[in-house]
Amino acid sequence: MTAFFNGKSIKWRPDLKQRLEEFQTRTHLALQAQLKKLAEADSAQESFIEAIEYATLNQGKRLRPALLYAVADALQIPLEDVDSSACAIELIHSYSLVHDDLPAMDDDDLRRGQPTTHIKYGEANAILVGDAQQTLAFQILSEDNRLAADKTVELIRLLTQASGANGMIAGQVMDIASEGKLIPLQQLQQLHQLKTGALIKTSLLMEQYSHLAIQVYKTNLLNWGKLSAWLFRFRTIFSTLNPIPKP
Repeated sequence: MTAFFNGKSIKWRPDLKQRLEEFQTRTHLALQAQLKKLAEADSAQESFIEAIEYATLNQGKRLRPALLYAVADALQIPLEDVDSSACAIELIHSYSLVHDDLPAMDDDDLRRGQPTTHIKYGEANAILVGDAQQTLAFQILSEDNRLAADKTVELIRLLTQASGANGMIAGQVMDIASEGKLIPLQQLQQLHQLKTGALIKTSLLMEQYSHLAIQVYKTNLLNWGKLSAWLFRFRTIFSTLNPIPKP
């Protein structure tokens, strides 16, 4: 099968779908292992751990960790070295969805055809679930013995930049402020590049920042991340016309 982009032919590799599924499965298993450790703590609250598992292990597309694994694989970085980063970025994404679904924000009752976390476990618990997912992301990175101290700090810096007040959260603030309004295209682009694109771009660079080859491909990866964010948001827009489960 051949597709075209910018007038150039792109051959579809039959193994791409299989590799994506492998990365999705690897992410799911890594998240399961981290949540199992969380549940084994003396202070673990069983019903609350169940709520975290419900929000996290929901068979999402795992796009961000899959991109991270794909770049690592291309650069011949052992996938074991990126498991903690994959879990961290997916937990940040998942927490943002839990909070985004809350009555004070999008007020959604369903996600991927299932009751949202606040519908199933209550609003207060859903807020705390999102908080727990966010803090767990950084705990996983800080406790990974495979990472050198300077690399751990750099990964946390990249992830906080992408997800914080000048990244994903800034996009969410703009989204709330623009609800029901017709905003200029430039503002719409900025909104989606922050709300969706910041984490996607970081997933392409997060684990590979120290690899020599990354400097050669960095611009192309960032441009691809920007394009991916737009495609993702277009999918969301069109799904409002023909509803399908949220990603």
